[in-house]
Amino acid sequence: MAAQPSSETGPRRHPVQLAPMQVPKASDVLADDLRERILRGEFPEGTALPPERELVNQTKMSRTTVREALRILEVQGLVRVKTGRSGGAFVYKPGKDTVADSVNLLIRGRQIRIPALLETREAIEPYCAQLAARNRTDQDLERLDQANTDIAADGTLADFLQANVDWHIAVATASHNELLTGIMLALSRSIYDATDNQGFVDNAVRQTTLRAHRTVTKAVRDQDPDAASRRMSRHVHTYAEAVLEVEARTTVTVPEPD
Repeated sequence: MAAQPSSETGPRRHPVQLAPMQVPKASDVLADDLRERILRGEFPEGTALPPERELVNQTKMSRTTVREALRILEVQGLVRVKTGRSGGAFVYKPGKDTVADSVNLLIRGRQIRIPALLETREAIEPYCAQLAARNRTDQDLERLDQANTDIAADGTLADFLQANVDWHIAVATASHNELLTGIMLALSRSIYDATDNQGFVDNAVRQTTLRAHRTVTKAVRDQDPDAASRRMSRHVHTYAEAVLEVEARTTVTVPEPD
């Protein structure tokens, strides 16, 4: 577009076209700043952030804005707010439970089905076992042995499933990789819910599971990464095939209308 001609009384002007601008909320700006400081380690875990009144004075923001920013950080799991005389907002660093909660929200929110869960477990759990064989401690072995003892007990379906979850989480924990452990926490819980089926988990499945767990545990105890990975891969693949076979048999096909 051509410039407007100048007049005797004013300068030449060019038309300006501006797009709408998204201005962030003040609470988001404050939450972003505090989040970065927490993640950089400026506020060590367990320490209290400045009191609300002091944050208002320092930032020149309203009390409502400060409270909303702290609420954002609380929802994100970066602070825990305690009430009372010794209360306040205390810094909390994300851990494996935070990872598990996020993955679980994705699984439930996207309604991810059991085949995808089993595929994911087949992809990552053999490596968890490999790391466990390299990094395990005596305490890790105690957890694995206890889970195997619980699996061997003649308990209810719920007891067996919980012991099974405990064993898989114990393997991930023994890897000493918090990210993998968090993912396995979420996967194990979701697979637990999907296999809560007496028709699938019969005595043969229990015995097969126990034998597989013991062979993997032995490889972890012997600090044999290759054997641990190979045995875990065979175990989770066999288990996945059995689950999918049951799911295929129990799926109800709705006929098309005439």
